[in-house]
Order: sequence, then C-alpha cells, then structure tokens
Amino acid sequence: MDIRRVLVIGSGPIKIAEAAEFDYSGIQALKAYREEGLTTILVNPNVATVQTTRVFADRVYLAPIKPEFLIKIIEKERPDVIACGFGGQTALSACVNLNDMGVFREYGIKVLGTPIEGIRSALSRELFKELIGKYEIPALPSITTHTLSEAIEAANKLGYPILARVSFNLGGAGAFMANNDEELINKYHKALAQSEIKEVLVEKYIGGWKEIEFEVMRDSYGNSVAVVCMENVDPMGIHTGDSVVVAPCLTLTNEEYQRARLLSIEVANAISLIGECNVQVAINPNGPDMYVIETNPRMSRSSALASKASGYPLAYMAAKLTLGYRLDELINKVTNKTVAAFEPALDYIVVKIPRWENDRFEVNEPLGPEMMSIGEVMGIGRTLEEAWQKAVRMLDIGEPGLVGGRVYEEASIEEAREGVIGRKPYWFLYAAVLLREGVSVDEINRWTGVDRFFLNAIKRVVDVYERLKRGLINLSEDVIEELYVLGFNEEQLRKALGKDVPERLPVVKQIDTLAGEWPANTNYLYLTHGGEFDDYTGPNVDAIVTGAGVFRIGVSVEFDWAVVNTVLALRRLGLRIGIVNYNPETVSTDWDFANKLFFDELTPRTIRNILIKEGPRLIALWAGGQIGQRLYGKVKSWLIDGVEILGTQPEGVDLAEDRVKFSRLLEELGLDQPPWAFASSLDELIGLVERWLDYPVIVRPSYVLGGTYMGLARDRDELIKYVSRATKISPEHPVVVSKFIGDGVEAEVDGVSDGKSTIVIPIEHIEPPGVHSGDSTMVISPRGLDYKLNDYWWGKVGDAAHRIANALSVKGPFNVQFIVKDKLYIIEANVRASRSMPFTSKAVGINLMDISVKAALRGLGMDKDYLILRPRLWWVKTSQFSWSRVRGAYPRLGPVMYSTGEVASMGRSFEEALLKAWLSTAPSRVPRNSALVYTYDKYLERSIDAVINELNGWVKVITEPNGIKDDLKTGHVDIVITGGDTRDYDYEIRRLAVDTATPIILHPALGLELAHAFKWLWLGNEASVIELWEANGINGVNLGD
Repeated sequence: MDIRRVLVIGSGPIKIAEAAEFDYSGIQALKAYREEGLTTILVNPNVATVQTTRVFADRVYLAPIKPEFLIKIIEKERPDVIACGFGGQTALSACVNLNDMGVFREYGIKVLGTPIEGIRSALSRELFKELIGKYEIPALPSITTHTLSEAIEAANKLGYPILARVSFNLGGAGAFMANNDEELINKYHKALAQSEIKEVLVEKYIGGWKEIEFEVMRDSYGNSVAVVCMENVDPMGIHTGDSVVVAPCLTLTNEEYQRARLLSIEVANAISLIGECNVQVAINPNGPDMYVIETNPRMSRSSALASKASGYPLAYMAAKLTLGYRLDELINKVTNKTVAAFEPALDYIVVKIPRWENDRFEVNEPLGPEMMSIGEVMGIGRTLEEAWQKAVRMLDIGEPGLVGGRVYEEASIEEAREGVIGRKPYWFLYAAVLLREGVSVDEINRWTGVDRFFLNAIKRVVDVYERLKRGLINLSEDVIEELYVLGFNEEQLRKALGKDVPERLPVVKQIDTLAGEWPANTNYLYLTHGGEFDDYTGPNVDAIVTGAGVFRIGVSVEFDWAVVNTVLALRRLGLRIGIVNYNPETVSTDWDFANKLFFDELTPRTIRNILIKEGPRLIALWAGGQIGQRLYGKVKSWLIDGVEILGTQPEGVDLAEDRVKFSRLLEELGLDQPPWAFASSLDELIGLVERWLDYPVIVRPSYVLGGTYMGLARDRDELIKYVSRATKISPEHPVVVSKFIGDGVEAEVDGVSDGKSTIVIPIEHIEPPGVHSGDSTMVISPRGLDYKLNDYWWGKVGDAAHRIANALSVKGPFNVQFIVKDKLYIIEANVRASRSMPFTSKAVGINLMDISVKAALRGLGMDKDYLILRPRLWWVKTSQFSWSRVRGAYPRLGPVMYSTGEVASMGRSFEEALLKAWLSTAPSRVPRNSALVYTYDKYLERSIDAVINELNGWVKVITEPNGIKDDLKTGHVDIVITGGDTRDYDYEIRRLAVDTATPIILHPALGLELAHAFKWLWLGNEASVIELWEANGINGVNLGD
C-alpha cells in the first residue's frame, strides 16, 4: 500500500488517568512517521502540549476529537492511514466509532497497527473474556451486565465481595468494590454512566493478590518481546495508576515471572497486536493461581513509565512496527547498539509513586480501583531504599524521604494505623511510623497485602534512622557512604544527628538497557551513591534547563511545553543542553531532546552536584513552575561560581513573588491595586481587615502556583481558616490579604521583556474575578474587534505591564493579571513561563519561549516601549475538570484552581471558537431541546432567564434540586448550569451530574455565553475545522530573527 499521509489522533485535554504521557507518545509517533517521509496530520485540542508546536507535525488541528469534526478533517486532508494507538482511550474510542460509521471504508483509510476488531476485543470486558477463553488464557470468574438487576443477579451468583469494572474507558473510571447488594445499588449507576457502550463487568474480587504488568511489543510477523516487567507494590484492588510501582519485578520466582511473561505474549497474539500493549496479570501470593486481568492495546501511562524506566523507546518503536517493520530490523536509538527484539536488562531499581491532590479538593477518600492521582514521579537508584526515598522527595509534598518528615514526626500511632489500614494516599509514610512503634512487618502485610519484601525495605530505613538518632552508629567514612546509598539526604541526617554530615558527591550512571554488560554510551543519566565512578564521559553541556517536576494541579504539561521549547531555542543557538527532570510522563524526559538528560531530583543539592559535574555557563529556571520559583528563592544554596541564571535574576523574581514587596512596588510605581494589608500576627491582621478593608477579602500566600491555599474569606472565621492554612504552605514569606473586587472584568497578559522593551498578548476571562485564572475560560479577541475590553483599556494594560516588567528587570517571560472596573487594578505578576503561554503563542503565531531566549541573550531589538499582539481570529481556551475521578469532591469554582487540563480552539466568530473549545472537554456535548437547569439564587436566576430568552424556552428551570435526581440518573438531563458554593443545598445534585457524565457549567457567565453559541449553531451556522498553520498564516507576526 502506498502511504503518504498519516492522521494521528491525540488524547485531548489532560485529565486524571489520561495525561501528559500521551504528549510523549504522540511526539514519538510523529517523529517515527516523519522519518519515513510521511506527511503527519495531528488532531488534538490540547493547546498546552508540545506535540501541537509547529516543529513536530506538518498539519495540526485544535479541534474536538468527535466524529463530526474528525470527518471534516478527513474530508479536507485525505489521509491514507490513521494511527489510533498514541492518544489514549480517547483516540481508540474515536477510531472505533469512525470505523463503525463506515468512515474508513468510505474514504479508503487503513488503520495502522492493531486491527479495529482487536481493539474492540481488548476494550470490551465481555469480548475480551470470550477471546482469551478461546486461547485458554486464564481469566477471573465474571459476568457482563448492562442493567442494575443484571448486576445484582451476577454478584449474588459469584458471591460477594465483587469488583465492578467498566468497558471502553480507562483509569478505572466508575470501578468499585461492593460487599453487598446495598453497596452495589448505590454505586452501579456511576459505573454504567462511565461506559461508552453501557457495559459493566462484575467479577470475583481478589484484593490482596499481586499485580504485575508487562509491556509487550509485537510486529506484524508475530514476533514478540516482553520489554519490561513492572510490579505493583500495592496489591490488586488498588488501581495501577494509584499504586507504587517498581521495575524490574522484585518478588516473583523465576517460574512466576516466566508464566506471567508467556501469558502476556499470548494476550498480544490473541488480539493480533501490531505495536505495543500493556498486560496486567494477577498472581495469588499463597498459591499457583494466575489470571490475566486486562490489556490496553495502545501506548499508556504504564508504557510511558516503562520507556523511561528501561531506556527502550516504546512509542517510537511501536510506530515503526505499525508501518510493517520487524522487531529485528529496528535499532534502539537510545543505545544505537541493540535492536528492538532485545529485552532490556536493568542494573538499577526504579520506583514510581503517584501524586494526589486530595487536600485541595477537601476529600479524604481511600485508594481503590478508580484512579485519583494527578501526577507521578520516578526515582532511580542502585538500591530499592535509595530509589524509594528519592521518589518521596520528588513528590514535592514537603517530605524528605520515608522518614524524618512531618508525617514521621507528628502522626500518632492511631493516625498511622488509619493511614495504612484505610489505604490512604502515601500510606508508606504511615507504615514507617507503625514500624518505628513496633508494629511487625507480618501484621502490616496482613492488613494491606503488600509484600514483606517491600515492607522490610521501609523497616531497614526506619531502623537505621532510629539508631542514628540514638547515637548507636559510628559515623565512619564508609558508614556515611552507606547512609547515602540507602537514600538518606542531608536534611534527614541533620535531623537524626543534630549536626551536618560531610557531603558526598554522587556518581553519574547511565541507563543503557544493557546493565553495563556491553559497551554503550547513552545520554540518559541519573545520580547515585551506589557506585565508584561516572559512566558517562561525553563533553560537558553549556546550559542546564530545569524541568517542572511532578505534575499537580497548577503545574502540568504547559510547563513541559516551556521546558522543551526553551531547550530547542537554546540548541538552535548552538549550545549543548542538559535537562534535569524526573517526571516519566513528559516529553522533556525523552532521550533525544537534550544533549544530556539527568533523570533526577530538582533539589538544590542535586542541582549543585550537576553543576559541579558539568560546569555549564547558564542555567534556566523560568520553565520550572513551582519548583523553579523555589530554586530562585534558594539560589545561594546551590549556585556555583561561573554559572549565570538565564533571564530575570532572583531579586526580580522575589520582588514579584513576595506579596508584600510587590504591593509596595506597585505603590511606588503609582499603579492601582485592590486595598491590601499584612501583619505580623493573626489578631493584628483581623483588626486591619475589619477596620479598613471589610469583608470579603482574598487571602494570598507567596511563592505558590494554582491558587494553593488561597481563599475568599467572607467573615472572620473564614479569614482565620485561610490565613492559618496559607502560613503553613509558605511560612517564610508573608501572607497578604486584599479587598475582593468581584464585579469587574478579569484580564491578563502574557509577555516577554528584555529590560527595555516589552511584547504583550492580552487575554480576557469570561468568568468574573474570584475564579482562578487556571479555571477561567479565556478569550483572545481579534484585532479590530472587542470582547469586553476595548483598545483604550488594552493601551493602559500594555503600559502597566511594561512598567512592571522594567521595575522587576525582567529579561524573559512574564505574566501580569488585572481587574478592570472603574479603573485598572493590578492583581499579581509572575516572572516565569505562565500556564497560558502555549495558548497565547499559538494564537498569535509566535513562540514566546523562542522570544524569551532571544530577549535574555540578545535583546528584542524593538524601537518602542511595548508592542501588543492580537490575532485576526477569535481564540478561546477552556478548562478540563476531573470531578468524577475525585470521589466525594464538591464541584465548584473559586480562588483555588481545580482543573486538571485545558483545550483551545479558534474560529471566525466568538461563538464558533467558544463552542469548539468547550466541546473539546469531556463530557461536553451539544444539548438536545430537553436540557434541564436548576436555579437557587437571584443572581443565577437572572442569568438563567437570559439563557431562556436566548433559546426560546430550551431550558427548563427547576427551583427544587431534588426534582432532577431521577432525571440525572436516567440520563434525561443534557446540561446543568450552576454557580457559587452552596454545598449544603446542592452537593448531591452536583455529584450526581459529574458521576453520570452530565455536562456541568459552574458559572452562569459561561452558561450564558454557551447559550449564545448553541443558538448560533442551531441557526444553521457550521463549526469549521481550521488548520493551525493556516490560522498562523492569517495571524502571524514577524518579529525578525
């Protein structure tokens, strides 16, 4: 078959269980296909991704991944083939739907890789069970159900407890364990709502069994390799995405390993896999039983982890296999020594730990079969203890390792027991407390099912730490080195000993897939104390770029976009670049974006060690999000002589991040800001607020992203609550309280300055002040057209941003946020890459990281103070929330950020751009003419009235929330529009909406604008598909070289 054009389907917005790992896998696929001379066409509305940057795909569409839009793109681009396996469940489902609609047949499109029927068999629990049964592959006793009555009958036939698992979804969405009929009845409606084909498998529950994962590669000739075995430390019953995972597998016998490996390869054969799949196997720890649980016939979260853990580029190889290559024909480009048929050998241990955000959502739910974590980290070491302790530090939750932190020092034995038995996030920290208090490894094993091997590793760390505290260990040179090999850092040792311990410079080791048994020279490196010499001897780098570390709400793929584009800009100048990052999901931790990749911690000590090893001229921190800002604040502890910080210096960053210093700067500049106050004591602050500011007020900690611990206080009790919480997150920096201005227009600018001239791109928010900018719907209006603000206000905004940038001596990226009411009020400035910069860059057709590097090193070369850039098309960015994943959370908007991802689109009208952006989020859909909306306060009621008028009675107003519970459960509600925080009144309704996959709009301002967009569509207008580079051809701005 003659193949010239390939359509690659992305995964859409970042959400829990479908995150940045698909940006990594998508880029690998695009690179592999372009190497073969194919024209690559990408569909992905996730504007924050690296893959939607100009250099990776030939054609890019920021469009909803829905059949009606994909058909338009296919009609326009006429691809020969389509790649479905690099965009998660979203891409697989889209391909199955297009196939069933006859689109592939109509346009003569071939599906690359695993055939559609193989995909369908893997995604449907019923078909998968039937398929592997034909091959005599063991599966758990189970029954497929489509109704509640069927589920009750199945559960009673199998016997409780049971596990319900959903077909055609990922991340265990809707999955649950039930011990009786009552629990099943309460949870089943959510499970059924999460299935695209309304199918739920009820199976015998085997909580406590071991869970093993194999990543399998298979070519079209039937050759297979099991690339890496990964062992879940948490047993069956905990979703793999929420489990601690180690590689290689550490507790299996040789017989168990070989049986599980063979079963995984048999599954790949059964579904006619071409490319890569993940196979999950359950093993009875007390007997010979072994069952296949499921397979994912695509790149996945686990395969991204496996790629980074093993040094085997799974996505790149899988893409090549879909084109017909054999495994023995492909060279592993990480090593340039081995072929793809070679199964990697590891001479190190990898530990992955998830990162949760339950405190932000004010929930305390236990871990279970439905994934809740936001991000993950990967620690690499020569011992399990070293890798595990490094991974704990990488979580950036304030813990220095398994011991010595807040949990270890402050948790009571009752809290620790609850944390372990109740399977709370970070249960291993509580296990350390119990082991210190004399609880046995055997007892914790009985409670949790965690293998004694892993619990003994925790116990070794605890025992050594306690002996250190009691002075029972003689600190010889060799003993100090052994402490570092066990993963202890200086902070832990200082706490245990009450004094500093001599530093030890670690060695640099490489990940080469060969366990050092064959000569290889890779640029994939990590630091460890478990060695005597450095492996890597290549030339030193000229500059270090720090990554953003673990993803959490407020720091996600948009910062990886900034990291990668900063690296590419510096490399274009001929500099050799090293990246430091530890997030296995990201593009920046791919092997070929930098001259060296240090997969390690982003602590001051590790950065200092790398600088000592490499001796670069420059280090760039501006793309590192929260961790980058913290490194600026601790610069004296890690910066060595001869190394310069690229761009804005720490003094300018501190002036912007410290709320008190920044407020005083604004006063000096004569720029307006909301009235503000700070004080040295809480009582003094309460007095200032009540005498001068009055409620409501916004509480703003310093040096935070994503609105962490911000709060809107409406009375004294709330003020005390939010200030106490804010001082905990940032005790060394002041908390500022400012008067809340709730009825203006919130706006912001992304900008770049060289210290003299400034470029700014203006953004408006649909939602009013009080909603975090990361959760707001953003609009960039075209030149000559206005959304809310006109050229008069933008001129004032541009001037204010320029003056602030100059006062902070900005050289590089920055962002300033405003409120426009009767005058222009400045809220805050961020002297770094911002969350919205991928959006603004793609809207106006420039790359703000390119411009930032130019500004920092060479200057902008402009002859005016500031330049305001605006596109000629409308652009809208909207947020993706994952409320259904965070069990028990109350869906709302406020000064704290809750969204997990974002999407954007452009249009020739505001309505078109908004509609396409909103439809790109899940579970959004254009409503029918029977949507139900309920209202419960006057402000919302007025907005709903306006919606009704716009839609000629389309919306039905319900004043009593209880009146729509049954309609939500039965799927009769198309959309819910709410507002405010009234959890005592409508908690159950909002939870029902998200649990039944009903679109929910959390502010009436957005609801009203969407009503206009729906009306625009129903009047006969059609949402078009606009290719990004064509849009940039319309919008593009030439800033010269």
